[in-house]
Amino acid sequence: MIAVVYSGSRFSDWRLADKGRITTGFRMNGINPYLQDERSILQHLNRNTNLINNAEKIKRIYFFGAGSSSKERKDKVKNVFERFFVNAKVKVEHDVIASAISTFGDEKGIIGIIGSGSNAAYYTGKKIIENNYGLGYILADEGATNWNSQQLLKHYMTDTLPLDLKEKLEKEFTLDKKMVLEKVYIAPQPTNFLNSFTDFVLANKDHLFINQLIKNGLRTFMKTYIKPLMKEYPDSDVNFTGSVAFNYEHILREVATEEFNIGIGTVVKEPIHNLIKYYINKN
Repeated sequence: MIAVVYSGSRFSDWRLADKGRITTGFRMNGINPYLQDERSILQHLNRNTNLINNAEKIKRIYFFGAGSSSKERKDKVKNVFERFFVNAKVKVEHDVIASAISTFGDEKGIIGIIGSGSNAAYYTGKKIIENNYGLGYILADEGATNWNSQQLLKHYMTDTLPLDLKEKLEKEFTLDKKMVLEKVYIAPQPTNFLNSFTDFVLANKDHLFINQLIKNGLRTFMKTYIKPLMKEYPDSDVNFTGSVAFNYEHILREVATEEFNIGIGTVVKEPIHNLIKYYINKN
């Protein structure tokens, strides 16, 4: 039995397969070694009956996650998984590689991720060429749900949000300056708080103000990451994964084409579907 996992900060998608057939698929809380310690990751695993019931049957695990870029953080996940899945060989890689595999397979190209976080890289068909991107929710994550939520809250707190949106927001959330600052700067896992506004942004995507907010994020992402990558690797295909890229695909394509003269190829919301097919064929 094999397990393939694709994890952002908010959710992790799991698929278990045996003898070339998917046996189980489920979603649980995200696993991000940058934000969680080994104890917290182990607690997540121990809460899921699917994992408990199959822990000894799984022989190979392919884990791809946000925050799993350095050896130290990869080892953190690997150590926990090897303790929980006692018979398994564990491979831990960054989520960018998973996104590349899910859209390019073994072909080369530029991959962009815009989901709960954002990132981009050039994929050779075998590996990701390292860069200085993926700086996280404070310094980067342009266009992602984190970024959109930050902009929404910033406009709310500075009283520059249109009145109708302000009233809608206050109906759904109890907000004050002290609480917001504490959730963002002091409380653990601030990205969970920021991502709690994701559905609000999506539900109001046709509001002119929110539409421009989304467009500004995607524009900044394209300018900061995809444009420089296209300059370095001209004539590359450009594919995307992630909930923001998928939910606002028409805006992404419009910005890319009209403002940067860059065509977008495949856009996949959840890489897990193509990842499990890829690794079933490899095993």
